[in-house]
Amino acid sequence: MSERAPSTGTSADRSVIRADRLSKTFAGRTVLSEVSLDISQGEIFGYLGPNGAGKTTTTRLLLGLLRPSAGTALVNGHDIGRSLEARRQIGVLLEGNGLYDRLSALDNLSYYARLFEVSDVKARVAEMIDLVGLSDRKRDSVGTFSQGMRRRLGLARALLHRPTVLFLDEPAAGLDPEAQKLVRDLIATLSSDDRITVFMNTHDLDDVQRICSRVAILCTGRIQADETLAEWNARAEATGLVLTLVSESSADEAARALEELPDVSGCTIDGKTITVTSSRDLPTTKVIRLLEAQGIELHEVRRAKRSLEDFYLETTREARTDD
Repeated sequence: MSERAPSTGTSADRSVIRADRLSKTFAGRTVLSEVSLDISQGEIFGYLGPNGAGKTTTTRLLLGLLRPSAGTALVNGHDIGRSLEARRQIGVLLEGNGLYDRLSALDNLSYYARLFEVSDVKARVAEMIDLVGLSDRKRDSVGTFSQGMRRRLGLARALLHRPTVLFLDEPAAGLDPEAQKLVRDLIATLSSDDRITVFMNTHDLDDVQRICSRVAILCTGRIQADETLAEWNARAEATGLVLTLVSESSADEAARALEELPDVSGCTIDGKTITVTSSRDLPTTKVIRLLEAQGIELHEVRRAKRSLEDFYLETTREARTDD
């Protein structure tokens, strides 16, 4: 299966997952504060944040497993904690895979297929086992499976009843690179071909950049950033230059000179290295000539592109500082 581009979502897509000023307090401590989300049909939504930020609490509120202290949480227009029909449209893979160790992979999926009232149990189970690459182990007890194999079978279980919305908690946890790519490609296909909406809690920033159409960063119980990957990539392209000087002693002087340039918003010094942040591309020749005029020798000049990891760490660091 080849890697596919994620669905970007359009303004015509209907809202599938919506949270409006969602808050949750435990024993007087606010763990989630006025979180608002609006996720469209077919989007792959990456929900990022450090441990304890409130990602799992958000998911449990959306799934109706917890009641909010304030605000509303709707999936397909319903509070799914109160609507059986709405729950039938949801597939879930949380931290636990929901599998029985003593049963085989085949028996696990057959049990859940009957529980989910799947009409074509035998054919659907066979299809799902093949989809996640476990056909050669389908008669083995799940207790003999590796963590990665359990994760793949858990994903098959979540997809058995053909849901329109999929909630995933660290779907690639414990997977080797080959299995990780299989799951990543499967998620992208579900979005692009079947228009399934995917809400994905994860720490895997590489997977987020590869398949997500949108990302939100949660820290200290609040949404700190929420934008499409296209919007983020457009900003990441114009973050300035990285300069390596011959002498560390001239770094302060070089930074002062560079900060006088139009469009430069700041300079960060790390030894001989200066990272120049700008609102648009800086001509390298202009920078080189400026520093040469100051008698400052350069060893290297290269374009800077901020990674999603940089953006994530910067966002969460600022959130903790402001808290």
